[in-house]
Amino acid sequence: MSMKRVLLKLSGEALAGEKKTGFDEPTVRGVAMEVKQLVDKGIEVGIVIGGGNFWRGRTSENIDRTKADQIGMLATIMNCIYVSEIFRSVGMMTSILTPFECGSFTKLFSKDRANKYFSKGQVVFFAGGTGHPYFSTDTGVVLRAIEVEADAILLAKAIDGVYDSDPKINPNAKKYDKLSIEEVVAQKLQVMDLAASILAMENKMPMRVFGLNEKNSILNAASGDFNGTEITV
Repeated sequence: MSMKRVLLKLSGEALAGEKKTGFDEPTVRGVAMEVKQLVDKGIEVGIVIGGGNFWRGRTSENIDRTKADQIGMLATIMNCIYVSEIFRSVGMMTSILTPFECGSFTKLFSKDRANKYFSKGQVVFFAGGTGHPYFSTDTGVVLRAIEVEADAILLAKAIDGVYDSDPKINPNAKKYDKLSIEEVVAQKLQVMDLAASILAMENKMPMRVFGLNEKNSILNAASGDFNGTEITV
């Protein structure tokens, strides 16, 4: 299928590179150069970034879950401000939308506003998750993809696709080239969290899961010529 509009999900950890926390600028610049090639081809790109390079809410036993999730939402906003600036430094126009007011840092999300920015050739960052606790950035990316009617979600991960078990633990783990979203839900495969997978299934939102570290991985995922896992609807 030819892509006119895609939503790219980047994990926070992927942006931190080897450091695991914070930002690794060469990694982010590499992402920017690939996205720029998509934008130059006329593909509209929305971006959601996780917050794991700053905060993993579920690792704290002593903090109320709602507050822990709020810290995570703010981590995703920091990530989007940083990545947006790197994108601008290589010649793209960007805007950052959040589901709650952040003063002058971001603009408030609406579908109309997102479409307006897309029509101007901007890369649109969807920061702050869904704005609610108990929903991950996975749910956020599926929700935004559905709302702005993206053709597909491109899921950039630290590993190069979907496996039947954890390849870090099981050296014989089998990688799937193609899967249906129904199989992902039925087998509870760790593509994204279950709430997000069910939302994608109900709204027929296809995904492509791939490893960010591979050369031209984002470009290849958008063209369909990639080594990862295609999740069909």
